Amino acid sequence: MNKPLESSNDTLELKDYQQSIHLRNPKRYVKVIALIASFGGLLFGYDTGVINGALPYMARPDQLNLNAFSEGLVASSLILGAAFGAVFTGKLADSKGRKRVIMYLALVFLVTTLGCSVAQNALMMVFFRFFLGLAVGGASVAVPTFLAEVSPVEFRGRMVTQNELMIVTGQLLAYTFNAVIANYSSGASHVWRYMLVLATLPSITLWIGMFFVPESPRWYASKGKFKSAWRVLNRIRHPKRARRELKSIKTTVQNEQQKMNQVSIRDLTIPWVRKIVFLGIGLAIIQQVTGVNSIMYYGTQILQNAGLSTNVALIANVANGIISVLAVFIGIWLLDKVNHRPMLMIGFAGTSSALLMISIFSMTLSGTALLPYLVLSMTVMFLAFQQSAIAPVTWLMLSEIFPQRVRGLGMGISVFCLWLTNFLISLLFPIILEFVGFSVTFFLFFLCGIAAFAFVKFALPETRGKSLEELELYFRNKGHKTVTENQNVTVNK
Repeated sequence: MNKPLESSNDTLELKDYQQSIHLRNPKRYVKVIALIASFGGLLFGYDTGVINGALPYMARPDQLNLNAFSEGLVASSLILGAAFGAVFTGKLADSKGRKRVIMYLALVFLVTTLGCSVAQNALMMVFFRFFLGLAVGGASVAVPTFLAEVSPVEFRGRMVTQNELMIVTGQLLAYTFNAVIANYSSGASHVWRYMLVLATLPSITLWIGMFFVPESPRWYASKGKFKSAWRVLNRIRHPKRARRELKSIKTTVQNEQQKMNQVSIRDLTIPWVRKIVFLGIGLAIIQQVTGVNSIMYYGTQILQNAGLSTNVALIANVANGIISVLAVFIGIWLLDKVNHRPMLMIGFAGTSSALLMISIFSMTLSGTALLPYLVLSMTVMFLAFQQSAIAPVTWLMLSEIFPQRVRGLGMGISVFCLWLTNFLISLLFPIILEFVGFSVTFFLFFLCGIAAFAFVKFALPETRGKSLEELELYFRNKGHKTVTENQNVTVNK
């Protein structure tokens, strides 16, 4: 390929872009794009975290009158919706484009949040929470995929994990607003409605902001729109690098088009693609089986179970949100400096230790005044390892391991499994807690953490430092050293 543009008529446009590039800062522009798109992550975090403080008020007899099972259903209905939103959004994003789908999701966030806020009974709440989950799951696929495709390789880890930072920021905002609203409401039962409706503000911001964001150049290229891909690359890269990157993308797309024009489930019959999908599914499941979202969704109830009152538990739970945000900053800093497999193994070692200590403390110190503070300290420790090591690497790997033509499908399937695991744990957690008790429940999570550590050690490859195209070549060649030998040359360019 000698020219990245489709015809000589594009010469004037190329000159315009090369002249205007001096008026822009491509690196800064990519950061703005990432900030706007990651409002989808903020909504993801707020809508999953707000239930933590809203549920105790919803459950009251004069509100939705929930029992243990219906509490689990209200909390997990969003997660079930997210599972389906993830798998369908992946294919939709491949067809319609990353930008357009994120805009659709912003509108779904807005409408369903309003529906949840005015729900009059548990059935209505479950209905709107399920459809809100479609948007949450869709954002969990579309936003990281979009960020991975617009980011330069050396900053991809930082850009993709900015979405994780926004997720935990959304959760922190939810915990903080929950505590503030509850403690200044004079005990009013209907305060959960105010907690929920606040999510309409970031959904409006996301929808408006996406009008000013370009489409993914890799998506344009996958549709044969190389002229449009070239335009975007010239806005988010320096000219020489834009030309090299488009050449690499075009070569990858042409190689794929020589095989099949349509992406379908039949792609999973290709051994190396199937292996990647299994790795993605495994990575998604292990991120959830340690029970992280039991803490995120039921943190207030966990602290109540350990001995704190509702209002004190709501305030104490803010500590979980603060440590999550701080830990993600550490994770973003580490991603560009530390290999990803060791980060995951250290993360699972830390979370497993915290889960074991919660189990031991709740068994030996039950009924003591010290127990709730020890449990809180261990949940803080758990989230420190989870959000600094496990979550950032998980979402980054899921956004980068799949080849271009099946990226939406592969990530959709993997994130579907992530949300389905999340749904089952969220639904069953209050039931298991009621039947087997606090100590046994967290010991079961500890065992899951050990299994997750083993999966990372024996099954996952290292992905740090490889471009998306190099990763595809790596998996095609079953990890031959030729790829890793060339990666530093590519990055240095």
